[in-house]
Amino acid sequence: MIDLTCFKAYDIRGEIGVNIDEDIAYRIGRATAQHLKAKTVVIGFDARETSPAFAAAAERGVTDAGSDVLNICMAGTEEMYWAVTEFGACAGIEVTASHNPINYNGMKIVKAGSRPLDDAEDFQAIKALTGSQSWTKAAGAGAVRDVAAEARAKYVEQV
Repeated sequence: MIDLTCFKAYDIRGEIGVNIDEDIAYRIGRATAQHLKAKTVVIGFDARETSPAFAAAAERGVTDAGSDVLNICMAGTEEMYWAVTEFGACAGIEVTASHNPINYNGMKIVKAGSRPLDDAEDFQAIKALTGSQSWTKAAGAGAVRDVAAEARAKYVEQV
């Protein structure tokens, strides 16, 4: 098990190549889908240079866990929250380091209904699973559906 210093009080963020990388993003995606027993996970990302690659890695983790991905592509965190509820997803992951310097990246995760993760029951469990990589065998790989255009149009209309 590795020491995951990118897990903070309620989200994930770290210096790229030091505390977080694509491998960790993959593991977080897989752990999130497995722990929440998700059928569908919304994934979005911000404009940072590494965010599309981190989102793709998380997407692979989610689909390897047997869950489907609704990809909303470049979107703000609030759009991901909205999309989780709008599309009835089981979880959402936004790749973002928010206000941190450009050499950082991270993730915000919510569960169904855009509810925050419970620290002990969810967040710490996802952290432990990310570190241990105690993956369960999925019946098959999940699918990816690009819903970016549909989600953006609906979100703009809602706002």
